[in-house]
Amino acid sequence: MDVLLRGGLVCDPGTGLSRTTDLLVSAGKVAAVGDQLTAPPDAVVLDVSGLVVGPGFIDLHSHVDSIAGQRLQAMDGVCATLELEAGAPRVADAYDAAAQQGRPLHYGYAASWAGARFVAHTGTETQDTLAVLGEPEWQRSSTAAERTTWLGRLEKELGAGGLGVGILLGYAPRTDPAEFLDVARLASRLDVPTFTHVRELIEADPTTPVDGSTEITIAAGETGAAMHHCHVNSTSRRHIDRVLSTLDQSRSAGSRVTVEAYPYGAGSTAIGAFFLSPERLPAWGMVPSDLVLVETGERIADEARLRAVRAADPGAPCIVHYLDERAEADRALLRGALEFADSIVASDAMFVTWQDGTRESTEWPLPPGGRTHPRTAGTFTKSLRLMVREHGLWSWLEAFRRCSYLPARVLDQVCADIRGKGHLAVGADADIVVIDPETVSDRATFADSTRPAQGVCHLLVDGTFVVRDGALQADAFPGRPLRGN
Repeated sequence: MDVLLRGGLVCDPGTGLSRTTDLLVSAGKVAAVGDQLTAPPDAVVLDVSGLVVGPGFIDLHSHVDSIAGQRLQAMDGVCATLELEAGAPRVADAYDAAAQQGRPLHYGYAASWAGARFVAHTGTETQDTLAVLGEPEWQRSSTAAERTTWLGRLEKELGAGGLGVGILLGYAPRTDPAEFLDVARLASRLDVPTFTHVRELIEADPTTPVDGSTEITIAAGETGAAMHHCHVNSTSRRHIDRVLSTLDQSRSAGSRVTVEAYPYGAGSTAIGAFFLSPERLPAWGMVPSDLVLVETGERIADEARLRAVRAADPGAPCIVHYLDERAEADRALLRGALEFADSIVASDAMFVTWQDGTRESTEWPLPPGGRTHPRTAGTFTKSLRLMVREHGLWSWLEAFRRCSYLPARVLDQVCADIRGKGHLAVGADADIVVIDPETVSDRATFADSTRPAQGVCHLLVDGTFVVRDGALQADAFPGRPLRGN
């Protein structure tokens, strides 16, 4: 349908436009931006005066891959939700499954480094990268033959439409650094980006083969690859200033290094992750009770219980409390990660889990009892609340640059379809969010983690309303695949 948004503050980070005007959507594209536009016959005309209009958010780091999870992200202003850090072990299968089920938001997948290594080391296929995070066999250094096998697998998955290579290096942090350089060379040769959960920092583990954040700058400098540093807030914690300085020096020297952050003092991962072993927790100033199982809400009582849970179900999702958001010093660290020049907002959104083990629901509102990390429902609106309204560190135009424009540009060289996203020039894709600047905020908490965000008045995906007048449209499934070239 044609949609005329009349009288909003239109922010286009592609051109720098930020003024009150009209925006017309036609045939799934931005058709015009200007004052007193004439509405075509049968157009939906919405008075959005007092509201902010911008390109819908693009989440480079989401693990939801479900209708339920995407609906929560839609209420957070997201138009495209991409699995790029873990990636998909079989890219074509992931795209096919999403297309068959339907998606309210655009979707896409990277090739999975962990998945390729798992196959090369064990001879066994996996359909879920996150399910094998606690398995030790893929985490060791590869033999020459194994390395050849998984590098070949990665190239094949990129050929199947992968949006780059997702590298869970932090889950295999004792691997030979030469293997990481091999992946960077592959990415450089094929001109695709990498998305890395870096290995341990030297401050936390003096025995690490190489400092995690330094390693990504070395690889980018040596190979010329475009390398994205995932969730710098959670991998750097209280060492964030040093890490950001390292990345800044690398970028100043010409390396293609990008970085993302989210505004929470807790992360979420599998309980069997290397860095959550009882021996590793003290390096980060943590104890077992800083870990909470997502499915049951159990806070791990002591070291014995942690060992038992890791042995019984290493893939069980858990919440990892690493900063205290009640303390201003820790809140300042999170703001610093978001304020860093060209830092991108990305959620690391996790799937919703119900107590019967299911991870999907087509009901809306979601059935009671679902649990996830609150970042799934609130990363972008919380970032806007903190950085624009409460602290004045971003203008609205800058907010859209961080949440929409910059993430799209990370994928420009690998995905032709992304080039129409993240901006509002005439001809751009009609992925548009309309926000109430006075009320936009996250509402999800660790106790009520699936509570939808507020203040997203309208969300259009390819010109179709997924959120209208603040209400999710449960019959809307306009999401399309974003594939590698």
